[in-house]
Amino acid sequence: MNKWPKPPTVRGRYQGVLQIFRYNWPYYAVGAPAGLLGLGVVALAPIPTVPKVLIALGSSCVIAGAITSLVVSHYIYDLSPLCQRRWIVETLPERPKHWVNIHAGLDETSGALARLFPEARAKVWEIYDPAAMTEPSIARARRLASCEGAATHVDFRRLPLQDCACDTIFVIFTAHELRSAQARRRFFKELHRVVKPQGHLLLVEHLRDLKNFLAFGPGFFHFYPRRQWVLLANEAGFAIAKEFNITPFVKVFLLVRPAQSA
Repeated sequence: MNKWPKPPTVRGRYQGVLQIFRYNWPYYAVGAPAGLLGLGVVALAPIPTVPKVLIALGSSCVIAGAITSLVVSHYIYDLSPLCQRRWIVETLPERPKHWVNIHAGLDETSGALARLFPEARAKVWEIYDPAAMTEPSIARARRLASCEGAATHVDFRRLPLQDCACDTIFVIFTAHELRSAQARRRFFKELHRVVKPQGHLLLVEHLRDLKNFLAFGPGFFHFYPRRQWVLLANEAGFAIAKEFNITPFVKVFLLVRPAQSA
């Protein structure tokens, strides 16, 4: 069983937004200066009106997008109920006796889960696979992040548990890092296999929707639409027990393996 610090982890006031900036710094390092350069060209260069307006509009959008994404990130990861973790207890129908937390190298939840459910048996798995998780941001996050407690690296295609071995699995901001539909289907089939009938999978994700587009601009393509998660869950054999938003930008799915599921 893994060990985690018992006292609550003290988060800095701006820890969440600073992490987002560090993990995605190339976007901000290129986007903001490019936007400012465009506005400088508009102000100083003798160019025709139409190109000037287009450059000014595009540059303003780039700068506004960078600022908006950081403001929204601060709201989500520093100020919202998402950070308090009590919503997890309120979401689950019963306290788990054997839970597994799965992440891709960035883990801010295992310590909180251990404190919420101290009597339960627990496992923490890290499933990072550079061949299946190809976004540069996850590689940077792994280099820069400090995780709570130790994790066992496992293959997401063959999870090291017997069938129906645990009652609750947490997959929080992790599943979207698997960039191919085939990899995600394989992962969810394994999740279905190891969770017991009437056991639960708590899936937390941003969605590729209008709200996340307004917040993160082109970065919203890193996420997947709601319909893909619903289809993935259904194909794996899960049913949706609960579904709700934490903030307008984060979706929580509580999936259940039906009692008669094979």
